[in-house]
Amino acid sequence: MIRALWTAASGMQSQQVNMDVIANNLANVNSSGFKKSRADFQDILYQTSRAAGTGGDGAEVPTGVQVGLGSRVAAVQKVFTTGDFQQTENELDLAIEGPGFFQVTLPDGTDAYTRSGALKKDSTGRLVTSDGFPVVPEIVIPEGSTSITIGSSGTIDVLMDGESTSTQVGNIELVRFSNPAGLSSLGRNLYAETPTTGTPSAGTPGEEGFGTLSQGFLEGSNVNIMEEMVNMIAGQRAYEVNSKAIKTADEMLQMTSGLVR
Repeated sequence: MIRALWTAASGMQSQQVNMDVIANNLANVNSSGFKKSRADFQDILYQTSRAAGTGGDGAEVPTGVQVGLGSRVAAVQKVFTTGDFQQTENELDLAIEGPGFFQVTLPDGTDAYTRSGALKKDSTGRLVTSDGFPVVPEIVIPEGSTSITIGSSGTIDVLMDGESTSTQVGNIELVRFSNPAGLSSLGRNLYAETPTTGTPSAGTPGEEGFGTLSQGFLEGSNVNIMEEMVNMIAGQRAYEVNSKAIKTADEMLQMTSGLVR
């Protein structure tokens, strides 16, 4: 019975992590460019009382006797499916249609990557994220520009006050990874490279393997509320069943201990 207690407890711990992941997904349902996570589980050690194939008197046992010792969380994986596009009509809002990330520079000089295209201008005219991190390569919008046009291939043209023709001031690049699921989440819709992502590859939007840009749109979260609610109910029931298994094992231990009285 002691084994049943620990086995059911491991199941409750796994479902607690599952609920934590679901809660974080639901909390970010309105976060621009947010990618949902999924908890993957696996069984753990088994105790073997009799191995398959053993036996005596010339007989061979076709199946053995193994009892599992519970479950554990194997991974919490980011799911990089595309979220719904939301039209904002803001000329600095960009959505990536297809694979790719925007590259930004953090205050410590390291690079980070994001799918959130809610860009702004800082005091010097640089294109930055909502937290003030500049886009790579650096793009400066000249003072006095009256309109900004960003093409699907990332070209940025500005129309200056008093002029009739636009001027190209830069080009937005995208970065892709061979294994984006290996990216490390930094918060603020930012991701960092890890040894499992592969070397980042930069390129022009619209080229082979890179998505295109849509000006005046933002990519919403890819969280499906109904799906998360169903997963939450299933996780809650699994947690409840494991707690009942602990209670039942405890009652059986009470019966055993009462035999000596």
